[in-house]
Amino acid sequence: MEATSHTCLKLEIPDATDPIFVKGTWFQTHFDLSITDGLNAWLCNASEEQVKDRAALWDQPVTEYVKLAERYLGFQQPGSVYGFTDAADGCKRLSWTFEKEGTKLEWRWKCGSARNSKKVTAGILDFLMDANIRLSDEVVTKTQSFERLKVEAEKCLAQSERFKNEKLEFESAIYAKFLGVLNSKKSKLRELRDKLSKQAVMGDLQQEEEQSTDKTESFDEGSDDDKSEEEPAKDITSTSKGVPASRARGRKRISRK
Repeated sequence: MEATSHTCLKLEIPDATDPIFVKGTWFQTHFDLSITDGLNAWLCNASEEQVKDRAALWDQPVTEYVKLAERYLGFQQPGSVYGFTDAADGCKRLSWTFEKEGTKLEWRWKCGSARNSKKVTAGILDFLMDANIRLSDEVVTKTQSFERLKVEAEKCLAQSERFKNEKLEFESAIYAKFLGVLNSKKSKLRELRDKLSKQAVMGDLQQEEEQSTDKTESFDEGSDDDKSEEEPAKDITSTSKGVPASRARGRKRISRK
């Protein structure tokens, strides 16, 4: 089945008192238009052959030609000049302009008078009513979805705030425990440092005492040797002194005789 789409445009025509409604049914290779001003109606059935000839005239693929027509008749494009003028035998000519590669172009399609204007007008009104109902339902559905999303967003914000507070509390507790462990380690390190310092001081004092003891012992040994060496020397001196004295006394006795 060929894909179709539908549009309905409320078209404002320059120098016209009332707007017209253009309903379009779009196929891949052709399209149909229904137009009403509320009183009279017109129809334009662009066949595949007609669309093919127009597309070839403008050097365009058929599908591109149909898409461009749907763009300008589905939504009123700013900058485009629309027209809906009289033609022969009660017909109307629908036209619109656009620019392509710097050149201003105009497309025109002849629309014949509808045999049953009321039926065509009623069909356009039914389409507009159905579209309005669909849009209203869509608005209600989207509004409900928005409200649900809003509630969920508020829940997420509250949960996020709770997680934030819990994170701060957890970080504070961990930081306090870390400070306690760190201070304990510092205290133990200070105690170990003090012990090491005391041990070093005691070691130095013990070493100094050992050195002083060694020096004292060597000094005592040296004084005993000196005394033993000095005592014979004194004896020798006293003996030598005694010898000359006796000789001197003997000589004096001899001289007296």
